[in-house]
Amino acid sequence: MLNNKSVLITGGTGSFGKKFVETILKKYPNVKRLVVYSRDELKQFEMAQLYSEKKCPQMRFFIGDVRDEARLKRACEGIDAIIHAAALKQVPTAEYNPDECIKTNIGGAQNVINAALATNIKVVVALSTDKAAAPINLYGATKLCSDKLFIAANNIKGLRDLRFSVVRYGNVMGSRGSVIPFFMSKRAEGVIPVTHKDMTRFNISLEEGVEMVLWAMENALGKEIFVPKIPSYKIETVANAIAPNAKIEYVGIRPGEKLHEEMITESDSFNTIEFDRYYAILPSDVDKDLYLKHFNAKEVPQGFKYNSGTNTQWETVETLREKIKKYVYPDFKIE
Repeated sequence: MLNNKSVLITGGTGSFGKKFVETILKKYPNVKRLVVYSRDELKQFEMAQLYSEKKCPQMRFFIGDVRDEARLKRACEGIDAIIHAAALKQVPTAEYNPDECIKTNIGGAQNVINAALATNIKVVVALSTDKAAAPINLYGATKLCSDKLFIAANNIKGLRDLRFSVVRYGNVMGSRGSVIPFFMSKRAEGVIPVTHKDMTRFNISLEEGVEMVLWAMENALGKEIFVPKIPSYKIETVANAIAPNAKIEYVGIRPGEKLHEEMITESDSFNTIEFDRYYAILPSDVDKDLYLKHFNAKEVPQGFKYNSGTNTQWETVETLREKIKKYVYPDFKIE
């Protein structure tokens, strides 16, 4: 699919970006060009040590911010596909610095769209979050706006051979700032801080997230918000999996946090279809039959919702330990 094609990933030095680059170079060794676009020169320097020009001549590193539309347009020249992963993602940081979060997550999304429309891009896949469904915090609200912008961009593409789609999923195992690395750093202290004993989240590995994005690049018609069928876990279960001998200290829900996350709300059910490993939320103005046929899908029941607290798939202490060892810390063991 991507051999002899050029791909740009915004936020390419983040957890997802690193895994995406690693996967592309393994799966598509003849990719023409793979551009990492981000604003952190140190992270780009460190990443370039892993993918030297001699070893990976198709790699390019562009310093740039998604807030800079002119720079984005320059970076997109000759590019076939964009993966938009750049965002300000920390909930407390967004609550304290709302204007900065808006500039990056909403303004940056529109700049990516403008760059795609101004160049010869064929496919754009934007990464979303479960917090964009019925958001109660600013981060989720900005990502909902971003999702809406990317879906609506299909309405202004004119005669261009261009598709915009969104991938929405839950907590990524082992990503920077996520709960597993945090608990690993705390377990030596003998006390694990847990927000609430009943708090739940969806769980997905970086590998599964990358696989889903690649699937969307190849299969999307445009205008979809894709949602994976993945398990949930209780935050308390994660603590017990990592540090069973540690004391759990309940510290309360942080500002802007939900007890449970949603990826599909009850209101979305009227426009949601289901197939294989994924759901797809569609706009109300599309020909649903076209999508049902294309994905060999079926409609979900009215009133359906996809909530981490009422999910039918659940991680256990044992499955979490297996996945932590497989996807995050190969040397993981109980101390």
